[in-house]
Amino acid sequence: MEDYVVNLVVFGVISWTTAFLLTRMVFPKLSFDFCNRIVSTLHASLAVTLASISVQDWRCPVCPLASKSSPLQMQALAVSLAYLIYDLICCLFDKHIKLDNSIHHLVSIVGIGAGLSYKMCGSEMVAALWITEISSPFLHLRELLKECGYRDTDLNLAADISFAVIFTTARMIGGPYLTYVTLSANNPYLIKAMALGLQLVSAFWFYRIAKMVKYKLFRRTTTAKKVL
Repeated sequence: MEDYVVNLVVFGVISWTTAFLLTRMVFPKLSFDFCNRIVSTLHASLAVTLASISVQDWRCPVCPLASKSSPLQMQALAVSLAYLIYDLICCLFDKHIKLDNSIHHLVSIVGIGAGLSYKMCGSEMVAALWITEISSPFLHLRELLKECGYRDTDLNLAADISFAVIFTTARMIGGPYLTYVTLSANNPYLIKAMALGLQLVSAFWFYRIAKMVKYKLFRRTTTAKKVL
């Protein structure tokens, strides 16, 4: 791994940690999870922006396949790797440690770390970063609204549906295509395994999200009928 990439990752971990501590100072009465989600929202927005900037040809966003990563792609991946390391450590200090989230972070860290070490597959990995993070702001918005007192409101339902639609479009349409081209190209087996694993995780979360939306819409319809 290039020295400047290692330095960027270390600097990134320190920066994300500092951002969290500052957020805790600004919102001392709000929960640990609330402050962490604000930082996560900042990362998602930055990750999508950096991933978009690093695309070499928008006529084929995942091209060139199985090629050497560009400096912009390496930087985008390093920033997200730093965030994932920070978030994994941060979650260990939370009162409720989620095993599935920790495993997802570890898999992502190994995948991005491998890509940075190989110095290739930048196009595929940046596309994966874009697909996985484009729905994250809406994911965190759902929980932020709940803590701010907007649970079970139309605003919270709108955030739920927006998240579900964007997640489904990105991960269940763009995701399978990206998985296919990654597996078809001459990529290292570890990268191929990470691509397949990410798609399987996305399918699992799609199932849970579909159940969540179905439950909320059914409950909203039932409540409306009772009022009438």
